[in-house]
Amino acid sequence: MDWFWWTVIAALIWGVVPAIEKSGLTGAHPLAGLFYRCIGVIAGMLAIPLIVGFGRIRQVDARSAVLLAFGGFLASFLAQVAYYAALKTGEVSRVVPLSGSYQLVAFLVGVLAFGEGVTPMKLAGMALILGGIWAMRAG
Repeated sequence: MDWFWWTVIAALIWGVVPAIEKSGLTGAHPLAGLFYRCIGVIAGMLAIPLIVGFGRIRQVDARSAVLLAFGGFLASFLAQVAYYAALKTGEVSRVVPLSGSYQLVAFLVGVLAFGEGVTPMKLAGMALILGGIWAMRAG
């Protein structure tokens, strides 16, 4: 399967999960919600060696392991705490699109840190994201 279909699958899952999590947060503090969410992550993580074997896990160099672990801490802990706090009190239809505007930050990091090209289509996409942020905040 190519990148496009993997992306579609991820988008479909990520599109459904906020409704499940919002429902779960009605009876839980955001940090408790994150704790229980991580139980699901741990269950999935325990299956990885069975799927790919331990060899692929051990093939990762130290620098890559540290960077991936740091990214996991930032995205799967700190950002998730902020997201759950927003999701518990905010509307799913506003919280999710606004939190999804991380693409704008990723675009800027890609250009500044990795020298990725800026094209008219990318700029148009970023303008649409900014317009979406404004619209969600205003309405």
